[in-house]
Amino acid sequence: MPEQLWFTEILNHLFAGPVTGLLRTFHIDPKYPQAPITNAVAMEFLVFLFLVTLFFLVRARLSVDKPGGLQHVFEGVHGFVEGQSHEIIGHHSERFTPFLVTLTFFILICNLIGLIPGFESPTAVPVVPLGCAVCAFVYYQTQGFRHHGIAYLKHFMGPMWWLAIIMVPIEIISHLARMLSLTVRLYANMFAGDMVTMVFFSLVPIGVPIIFLGLHIGVSLLQTYIFVLLTMVYLSGAVAEEH
Repeated sequence: MPEQLWFTEILNHLFAGPVTGLLRTFHIDPKYPQAPITNAVAMEFLVFLFLVTLFFLVRARLSVDKPGGLQHVFEGVHGFVEGQSHEIIGHHSERFTPFLVTLTFFILICNLIGLIPGFESPTAVPVVPLGCAVCAFVYYQTQGFRHHGIAYLKHFMGPMWWLAIIMVPIEIISHLARMLSLTVRLYANMFAGDMVTMVFFSLVPIGVPIIFLGLHIGVSLLQTYIFVLLTMVYLSGAVAEEH
């Protein structure tokens, strides 16, 4: 049996049977049928529940006259992301804000949850950053086709039609490399941050680790910003009028 967090144990106790059955339906045989839910998946699910709860709380307490602290936080993040996207993408960026804000909150909470004893940062496991990168990739490609239609494919063919045979493979590799870049950058930084924090907690459990907790928070914020910023850049290229 793999080492499980307490929340993972609860999920496996409740849902191991149905999850294993569902995986086998798709011809996927879990390594541990009694514990098919990994710590990373459990933490993602916990972050999802946390964010949904927060969204409902903010929605229930929305006020124009007396906005609460939680509303101020959400409005601040929304305003910051919207401002950044407007600078990078342009005047038509408002329709992308819901996706970008959701991505921001999800990655940020996934990065920070590892600071709580008994939890782990799911973004320190490669499959979670990869999932976020795939979502960003599919989203900006979809928006490119939505904005330009089939003419979006011209973006992959280069400035001259006779260069298409060379440019198409290069562009495909370039776009796939974006997913790899997003994945490796987020995973490597969060994994290293978790390892450094754990090492110093084990060596010097009092005082010194606080410094590294602060650094971990800084890295979490920075990596969230970089991930979302690059997604904005890719969106900008996908919906630019010159395509």
